[in-house]
Amino acid sequence: QVQVVESGGGLVQSGGSLRLSCAASGRTFSSYAMGWFRQAPGKEREFVAAISRSGGITYYADSVKGRFTISRDNAKNTVYLQMNSLKPEDTAVYYCAASITAAVPITAYEYAYWGQGTQVTVSS
Repeated sequence: QVQVVESGGGLVQSGGSLRLSCAASGRTFSSYAMGWFRQAPGKEREFVAAISRSGGITYYADSVKGRFTISRDNAKNTVYLQMNSLKPEDTAVYYCAASITAAVPITAYEYAYWGQGTQVTVSS
């Protein structure tokens, strides 16, 4: 089992940047594919980005492609989400999740372990 805790959220102006971090503890971090999801008020949780166990494969939602970058440091048991050129529509609670699958999942049901989320608010 693994526990994950997000940090780095906050309030930023449109066009600004934030870097989210997700620290993991428990079983070997490198055994898990990692993903970021977000949920805006009144909307369903949606996929943002995912990264393979080694970090060699990444996937992004079309809405963030070219603006967000997911990365991981297995020595530090941490995954990151660098968010640039932020837009008001990026406002949401961002969740980090871990999946034991060998693939790189992009659907929420494939992730068994979730953090509590961190709020990102982008003002116009």
